[in-house]
Amino acid sequence: MVNTVYELIETGADGDIAIAAPERTPLTYGALRTLVAKTVADMNRLGIGRNDRVAIVLPNGPEMATAFVAVAAGATTAPLNPGYRAEEFRFYLEDLNAKALFVEVGSTSPAIEVATSMGIPVLELATSNDDPAGLFEISGDAAAGPAASPGNAGADDIALVLHTSGTTSRPKIVPLSQTNICASARHIGGTLALTPADRCVNIMPLFHIHGLIAAVLSSLAAGASVYCTPGFDALRVFRWFEEAVPSWYTAVPTMHQAIVSRAARNADTLAAMDLRFIRSSSSSLPPQVMAAVEDTFGCPVIESYGMTEAAHQMASNPLPPAARKPGSVGVAAGPEVAIMDDDGNILAQGETGEIVIRGPNVTAGYEANDKANAEAFTNGWFRTGDQGQIDEEGYLSLTGRLKEIINRGGEKISPREVDEILLDHPAVDQALTFAYPHDKLGEEVGAVIVLKEGAVADEASIREFAAKQLAVFKVPRKVIFLEEIPKGATGKLQRIGLHEKLGL
Repeated sequence: MVNTVYELIETGADGDIAIAAPERTPLTYGALRTLVAKTVADMNRLGIGRNDRVAIVLPNGPEMATAFVAVAAGATTAPLNPGYRAEEFRFYLEDLNAKALFVEVGSTSPAIEVATSMGIPVLELATSNDDPAGLFEISGDAAAGPAASPGNAGADDIALVLHTSGTTSRPKIVPLSQTNICASARHIGGTLALTPADRCVNIMPLFHIHGLIAAVLSSLAAGASVYCTPGFDALRVFRWFEEAVPSWYTAVPTMHQAIVSRAARNADTLAAMDLRFIRSSSSSLPPQVMAAVEDTFGCPVIESYGMTEAAHQMASNPLPPAARKPGSVGVAAGPEVAIMDDDGNILAQGETGEIVIRGPNVTAGYEANDKANAEAFTNGWFRTGDQGQIDEEGYLSLTGRLKEIINRGGEKISPREVDEILLDHPAVDQALTFAYPHDKLGEEVGAVIVLKEGAVADEASIREFAAKQLAVFKVPRKVIFLEEIPKGATGKLQRIGLHEKLGL
């Protein structure tokens, strides 16, 4: 069983492509293995070893992918969003107790000044467009003396640390072991039947668990290749599809919607594509969007369910000919999945409660946070914070994020249910239902709407449409029209705190 990143990259044949990128020579598995071994040796020489934390602030692309793999093979990788401001970098670098910071040569990131002021060594990764994609050289000085724990990381060592989103509280540190991330990569590869013949186009940010594990690590675990783009760009994505000739890509629902909206302008590229499947994860995919993507590309959309604490994948719809259920995130796809009540009892099929998981890909617990761990773990199960139910065939459906459920005077409303009704309105392109404060009911139902290009609708017509299909208490009392719905750094729509952004 492969339980370390160093062992995982032994999967691919030396001459096969591991990493590709726009307008770059591909990097083979043989070259990747050489790069990883050299990076581990360089880190050890610079005083960085197993379980030492290396913060990485690099733009999306092949070097971010290879830096993630190479650092994780001999230390602990801690990728950070390059878009953070100085105070955010200060918080994360201090919270992580970073041993070093990796940046690209010539970087002007505020992380550099912050790290320097904190005494954290800054190491530069030098690259050349003439080199294969992802190849880099490390320059700079780090801690004096050799690493305390040199060599390749072991199965129980921490490979990756990420923070939770922290939408309602201080972000929590999620440590993921070598075993955790390798297990998740294998789970995803097994679900998608990945082989060395597959190529994924990655448009997800590589400071997030989705891109790191679902696109990069699952591909490498299968001996397949991943084409690393500079990040999502709806205007360029079909050009990348044309160059990469992918068999699949993975994205969040808002990205799928943007890609479909550009499809008519790229008919020739679309006609030449031969995708085996498309994957969607990180937030719920409305059935209307799934249908539009499948109609556009002529291949199945595989909706999966993941989270950072599970090193990404927990459940997934299977590939055809097995059944895919729109509106469901599929069957358990790696860890065990169950439904639990507030008292820690496992519920029967069809009953609604909190989704819980346990398995080799699940974190052993948040770092230095006894309170969060006491709340998150019950009888060995990790409580996801999501509400759902499992049907008689083992398919899991999400009914909402527990913190997002709207409590209107005691009536509990799933915002996702309202979203799906609103999306059926012929003028509506995007819809997001959210809670806002009410002096008597506690919470009231609101919705933000993005209209289709050239379409016309007003608040009264939207509410009238919803009232035909929803109970009265579920109909949004406020409907706000926007040109774009606020999104997080990974492209996910943001319900929590939306009322504050809108001044409600």
